[in-house]
Amino acid sequence: MDPRTHFVFGTHSDHGFVASATPTVSVHLAHWYLTREQFEPVPGDPGLFRLTEPHRDGTRRTREAVQDLRRHGFTVHPDVALDPAASAPPRPPLLPNGLLERRSRLARAAAGRTTQHSTPPTTAIPPTPSYAPTAHLTGPAGKRSR
Repeated sequence: MDPRTHFVFGTHSDHGFVASATPTVSVHLAHWYLTREQFEPVPGDPGLFRLTEPHRDGTRRTREAVQDLRRHGFTVHPDVALDPAASAPPRPPLLPNGLLERRSRLARAAAGRTTQHSTPPTTAIPPTPSYAPTAHLTGPAGKRSR
């Protein structure tokens, strides 16, 4: 194990998912981080922490704790099964009812050239009449028009 390791994660036959801090991390700091990652101190075994409610998706929660501590800049040494970096990322969910095939067909159609022949749009301006229409509206003198 690397001497710069801060936390170690693994499984224990009696306690389930466990974590401990190496001497490079103070006891107070290790306790603060591990309790926020849902680990609790094991009574009678100083420095050892166990995951609370390990039956409630314990593997995923332990892997997230490893990932969180790494994001905070700590060097973490987990078992292979608990290392998120050692496994492949999860596959994206497949779209049901053939939507994936339909979308890819539409994308190919949008990227290709059309087989339809269309006439170019007309942008012609209607011709201006040669005469200027004028309207002479005259009303009776002195009267207001409506």
